Amino acid sequence: MGRWVERFVEENKIELNSYVGSALIDMYGKCGDLLAARRVFDGMVKKDVIAWNAMITGQFINDRYSQNGMSDEAIRLFNRMREAGVNPDKITLVGVLSSCASIGALDVGKWVDTYASERALQHDIYVATALVDMYAKCGSLDNARRVFEGIPLKNDISWNAMISALAFHGQAQEALSLFERMSKEGGVVHPNDITFIGVLSACVHVGLVDEGRRLFDMMSSSFGLVPKVEHYSCMVDLLARAGHLYEAWDFIEKMPEKPDEVVLGALLGACQKCRNIDVSERVMQRLLELEPSNSGNYVISSKIFANLKRWDDSARMRLLMRHRGVNKTPGCSWIEIETQLYEFHAGDILLHDSAKIYEVLGLLYKELWREGYIPKIDESSKQGVEEGWRQYGSGLIIAK
Repeated sequence: MGRWVERFVEENKIELNSYVGSALIDMYGKCGDLLAARRVFDGMVKKDVIAWNAMITGQFINDRYSQNGMSDEAIRLFNRMREAGVNPDKITLVGVLSSCASIGALDVGKWVDTYASERALQHDIYVATALVDMYAKCGSLDNARRVFEGIPLKNDISWNAMISALAFHGQAQEALSLFERMSKEGGVVHPNDITFIGVLSACVHVGLVDEGRRLFDMMSSSFGLVPKVEHYSCMVDLLARAGHLYEAWDFIEKMPEKPDEVVLGALLGACQKCRNIDVSERVMQRLLELEPSNSGNYVISSKIFANLKRWDDSARMRLLMRHRGVNKTPGCSWIEIETQLYEFHAGDILLHDSAKIYEVLGLLYKELWREGYIPKIDESSKQGVEEGWRQYGSGLIIAK
């Protein structure tokens, strides 16, 4: 239907103005067709803030459902918008802050904070909450606190953002104190499902098993909330990390829906640490049915069997992985230098300035080894660094 509307606009020579163009961009963005959205955007003669917002928001929305690095494109669009002389509004700021939070672009986020303050937007509940989230995910917890305390009328989203920020940074007691403060000071605002995900996550980070159990029970007894899959997942993670593997499995069995790969993966990782083959085999079966193409499941399963000296089973998992054509996915990360974003892949030797990067890595490795540090590095990582070093003819030696 959306494509038919675009063809109708073209065939009837309807002007691609702000209203029509922005609506098409928004439609394509929400449908996941960013190439079509970009085509419409580039075809607009006059791009106002609404059109820019539709394009920036589309990038971020799609980045939430993929791993294709679309948030960095949203930031590039934002920089182009500023260069074009178009002033961002609240919607722009929320969209670009979400993108900054996604990839850790702190400098751009700070620019947005300053811009919002200069235009009296820093107390807008949506901008302020996006700032709290951005600062927390970029590692600047003090700034997150500053922005949060400056919000005159906090809603449930702002309370939840700060509680989740504290939990993310392992500040469990502060997160729990803020939860109590929300319950007393919130007025018409009360803890909800998201709030409890935050406080349960705080318990997970520092291993507060008894407190986690109490909060989980409190959801229904004190607030009339029905625990969802996310809350069960937090409890499974909490119990698994503490070594209560059978209790964790009981929570999985009680889940209102089937557990996802994240919670099962967390339990499998705990089984590897505790060498519990009974629960491991139950989890392995579920995971391989749920994610037959995820290489991590096969690798961890193989390691669990190897740790128990069940060599045939360990080899069987590796062979099953090869038989199904499953390959390990290379890692990817970003770094921001002077507002410019650079993307790196594991073992990347084609990147611009790779020679300089490997030269600095070599000096760093030598300094580490000189100080007596021997890195724990697996065979694939060794091969990746050695390949890069051979490519540029330097003398990096990987610890054996």
